[in-house]
Amino acid sequence: MATKLHSVPPAPDPLDDMSLPGWLYHDAEFFAAEERAFLRASPQIVCHESEIALAGEWRSIDFLGESVIVMRGDDGAVRAFHNVCRHRGSRLVDGEAGCAKVLTCPYHAWSYDRRGALVGVPQRHEYPGLDTASHGLKPVAIEQWRGFLFVRLEGGLPSVAEMMAPYDAEVAPYRFEDLRAIGRVTLRPRDLNWKTIADNYSDHLHIPIGHPGLTRLFGKSYQIEAAEWIDRMEGELRDDLSANVSERAYQTLLPPVEHLPASHQRKWLYYKLFPCVAFDIYPDQVDFMQWLPVSATKSVIREISYALPDARREMTAARALNWRINRRVNHEDTVLISRVQRGMESAAYQAGPLGKSEVCLRSFARRLRNLIPEARLERSPPPGWLQPTN
Repeated sequence: MATKLHSVPPAPDPLDDMSLPGWLYHDAEFFAAEERAFLRASPQIVCHESEIALAGEWRSIDFLGESVIVMRGDDGAVRAFHNVCRHRGSRLVDGEAGCAKVLTCPYHAWSYDRRGALVGVPQRHEYPGLDTASHGLKPVAIEQWRGFLFVRLEGGLPSVAEMMAPYDAEVAPYRFEDLRAIGRVTLRPRDLNWKTIADNYSDHLHIPIGHPGLTRLFGKSYQIEAAEWIDRMEGELRDDLSANVSERAYQTLLPPVEHLPASHQRKWLYYKLFPCVAFDIYPDQVDFMQWLPVSATKSVIREISYALPDARREMTAARALNWRINRRVNHEDTVLISRVQRGMESAAYQAGPLGKSEVCLRSFARRLRNLIPEARLERSPPPGWLQPTN
């Protein structure tokens, strides 16, 4: 008689109720492990495709020591390249944006067309064996998702479309493809580990304590949930008016948005993609935010705002008020997470407990422990634990 097999559920992980240990937030070797395990594979937003609508227009991003150019070709296609000349390695372009018929290296004037092909070599006779076809700019993987352009240095993580799939239907009415930039890219260097910023973005328990303005706007409606690769947060604007002038004016002036369902006319949405990109989605505009890791204790917060064309005076006012409200929120967060970073660097800190409702932090900690097993250790291993790559 055949034996009937019963599936046994996996034993609960005792660390599921614990936050990550402090050494992960300042250890240089662990940062190198993160870079190897997933940071180089992480999708990073560069711009909206409308910002490079014309042939030759380009935008750039610096990430993990690399500089990447995203450029529209004469054929209308958008490509991404390493900002590195194939001759002697010089950076080709400086700055965040530009337009060029060819990209000419400022060192020896090697030139590349809008497809990244090598088309100009001064003193060509000096290189009798040069195969120009094999010396084009090194390509970088690029993905277009709902009008936004993402790059990644390596493969290994799901696409943005795959990450966002659980919420694709919710995002669709916001017409991301039709958005246009309403500001410039802002870069804010911070003496923070990237995880300190990421944790705070998905932390709901600090809202009623650290953000009185959001509490006045949302009351108790703030909610969070964690999908496989993405965290989702939301708050519903209260009907009773805030005592704060800017918040009250925003509540009053925010006009109806005809393309949004009734359920989202007064909703603020937040999505965080693993590991370090986020969209703040409001009825009046969409902001993106990414915390670019620089080292174990330094990051650069990169932000820009987008919106649909809307000439209504009420909408113009609402967007200005949104900026004012969220500048205050950003300042409050900067103060709070700077305190956390200093605490994480203290030898006295031990991993603390996570509450049952802290589902996003639980999900993030679980993923990090799965990707890098050393994250399970309360203290850092002896120096040299990270084995060199082959």
